[in-house]
Formats: sequence, C-alpha cells, structure tokens
Amino acid sequence: MSTRMRIFVAALTLSAAGFIGIVSDESYTSAAIIPTKGDVPTVGFGSTVYEDGRPVKMGDTITPVRALVVASAHIDKDEARFRASLPDVELFQEEYDLYLNWVYQFGIGNWRKSSMRRELLAGHYPAACHALLEYKKSAGYDCSTPGNKICAGVWTRQLKRHAKCMAAQA
Repeated sequence: MSTRMRIFVAALTLSAAGFIGIVSDESYTSAAIIPTKGDVPTVGFGSTVYEDGRPVKMGDTITPVRALVVASAHIDKDEARFRASLPDVELFQEEYDLYLNWVYQFGIGNWRKSSMRRELLAGHYPAACHALLEYKKSAGYDCSTPGNKICAGVWTRQLKRHAKCMAAQA
C-alpha cells in the first residue's frame, strides 16, 4: 500500500522538474514562429505574451536567458489562476506539474472549461487523466490522425501527459 498522499493544490508549486519539462516540451526558438497552423506567434519557449501582456509578434527575437525569464513570468501568472481554479482539490506533485504543463500549452481559459478540471473538482482522478486525451485538435485538425505532419507534437504531448498521469494513480 502506498504511503504517498495528495496535497492541497493551494500548497503546491511547480517543481523544478515540471519547469524543465515545460521548456523542454516547448523547445526554444530565437525568433517568433507560428508553431502549428491557426496558432498565434510564439517565441522562446512557446511564450505568446511578454511579462507586460504585450503579445509576441512575428519578427520578434529573444535570447535563451530572456526566454526563460519570460516563460517563468507566464507560468507564475498561470499558476496562481490554476491554483485558484481548484479549491479544496488535492494532487500529487506530478499531477500538478503535468496539468500546469497543459495550461501552459492550451491556456488558463481552456483549463477553466476543461473536462480535466471538472473531473478533479469531483475527485475523479483517473477520469481526469483520461480526459487529457480529449484535447487532440489544433485549428480544427485532429492531431491524433496517424502519420499527420501538421500537429503530431500536440498528440504526442497528450499521450506523454496521459501516461504520466496514469502512472501517478498507481
């Protein structure tokens, strides 16, 4: 029997491993790009906005160190909203990290409407893990389509999150 205990979300913070996971998953770009069709410009480690709220524009450039600062500021803002969205919910650290990774990719607005959040609020942890697999589209395209070259990374990332989430349930 496991002695691990979930901790109230209000007491958790993104781990160093979670932060490294986000920036590794996003990959670094020194110049703004549109990562998938229909997406907005991103720079650095997938940042769509700067600390002051200005959106990234095509033509923007950034250094690796500056990109880490911008990503950290973005995550800090999202993290406070994420914690507030899960009152009285308890998570394992790895669950917290992977859902915050999802928020960084899909946005806090999408998180608030998500089936993962609804399942966590209801205390249905495995169902929340399975709900990750519902988010497989980019610009209306099903990224889980075998052999797709449009947004395969979106689906690969969801499969990775789902596997980590299910492993945490054991």
